[in-house]
Amino acid sequence: MASAEKNIRAFLAIEPPEEILQTVIRLQEKLKRDVGGRISWTRAGGQHLTLKFFGDISMEEVDSISRAVQNRLRSGWTLELKIEKLGVFPDARKPRVLWCGTSGDIDKLAVLQKQLEEDFAGIGFPGEDRPFRAHLTLARIKDPRDVSGLGNALTKYATFFAGAFSVRELILFQSRLTPQGAVYTRLAAFPLAG
Repeated sequence: MASAEKNIRAFLAIEPPEEILQTVIRLQEKLKRDVGGRISWTRAGGQHLTLKFFGDISMEEVDSISRAVQNRLRSGWTLELKIEKLGVFPDARKPRVLWCGTSGDIDKLAVLQKQLEEDFAGIGFPGEDRPFRAHLTLARIKDPRDVSGLGNALTKYATFFAGAFSVRELILFQSRLTPQGAVYTRLAAFPLAG
């Protein structure tokens, strides 16, 4: 049966409003001038607050995930978030990911993410080993020993603020990998009933 093929690479995320994303993209352009090394920069339109990466799934699993998200959001959620500050994972000594942080209702967001993670575990998607940290990935650092200017950039943009927004929906995205980078398509959107 063709529909049972696991050929949809999917993740659940929050997409900040366009004006906030444009501010983040302008920051990224400045960072490209300030930070050198073997770095893969996230393409414009590729910044999301990922709540759960599913990997390759089937159309039936898209339906199961959609039902789980709708059931979880039925109880009513409101989230006010801010996109601000810069940081790196796992730490400044061995940076692998350069990110833009999130503040605001992050405790409430963490509760929602944990509940969704439990819901998804119940339909066959195991939980993450790493703790959830809401962020927008700006770049992936290929070789941490070969990076220049990162410490200065983290200091220079320590007070960066892209904006605040009310989360209106969670989005299930499909990610298609191409030679030019990932291309994202909305599979489903789930309004927050706040």
